[in-house]
Amino acid sequence: MDETAIAFEAPNVRAAATAKGAPLDRISVRDYEREIEIGAFQSERGVQQRIRFNVVLEVSRHDAARDDDVDKVISYDTITEAIELQLTTERINLLETLAERVAERCLEDPRAVRAFVRIEKLDRIPGTLGVEIVRMRHGAETIHPVEVEKVDATPHPLVVCLSNEVLHGPNLSAWLDAIAGHDLPAIICVEPAVEAAPQSSTPLVQRRINLLSMEQNAWVLAGKDNRCVVVDSRTELDWAMKHGQLSVWAPSKIVMDAVPHPKDISPAALAIWLAREFDAKRALLIGFNEPSDKLGVAVGVVSADSPPQIGD
Repeated sequence: MDETAIAFEAPNVRAAATAKGAPLDRISVRDYEREIEIGAFQSERGVQQRIRFNVVLEVSRHDAARDDDVDKVISYDTITEAIELQLTTERINLLETLAERVAERCLEDPRAVRAFVRIEKLDRIPGTLGVEIVRMRHGAETIHPVEVEKVDATPHPLVVCLSNEVLHGPNLSAWLDAIAGHDLPAIICVEPAVEAAPQSSTPLVQRRINLLSMEQNAWVLAGKDNRCVVVDSRTELDWAMKHGQLSVWAPSKIVMDAVPHPKDISPAALAIWLAREFDAKRALLIGFNEPSDKLGVAVGVVSADSPPQIGD
């Protein structure tokens, strides 16, 4: 079997190519399209996009054809109902998760042996983006992944931390023009909101409150300039940098998931920590004092009333 040759074939072709022993019967639903909200990126929230499903179920032997008995076969509705039930159960970020859930629902029927599920997004690029999974009852794997040479595509960004003086000052647009026009992809960090945040006697709770206050300010910035898009995950930041998006970092998820957590979550320190995490070429602090600890990152410091220019 040549895995490469059948990598983009329809699921029924892959089912036949990977069959072992006596062939099983198969039922399929092809090119089943729905418009749903799905996706981990902020740009995909509140937006309907077309999704295409192709599902093949391999089923155990039966004598339904001889008896012409509809009750002895798995109905095609088993597949479509699995899809529809999952779509109405929860909003999902990843196609991989949706495919997994659909396969699990199809395999709930004891007559189903193996499920091939391919799901594609039709509106994200001129072509299609998709995933395909194969699942067997009892979780047995039948297809071995093809090893692919890994290429370092890390964008090595410019991390810029804007003070509230810049965020609410008259030169904000000029600073954003300079950031957007720089050769390096940019991630923008902000201070906590100007408004006083609630206070807690529990350090971990206060830590989360302070991070959420930064996220509020990130949305304030996004509301001031539609080039700015708030992002909160590594995957979305990677995508945004590779596509020239002006990202404003909402820090809670990455910071709270980090092991170990960054100890200092003051705006400048957090920006430098993020720069190190993303192997940034440089961090630029606008409207902040010179930091005491640069964590081995190249750091530039400029005053908020300096001419809006980024430099090399």
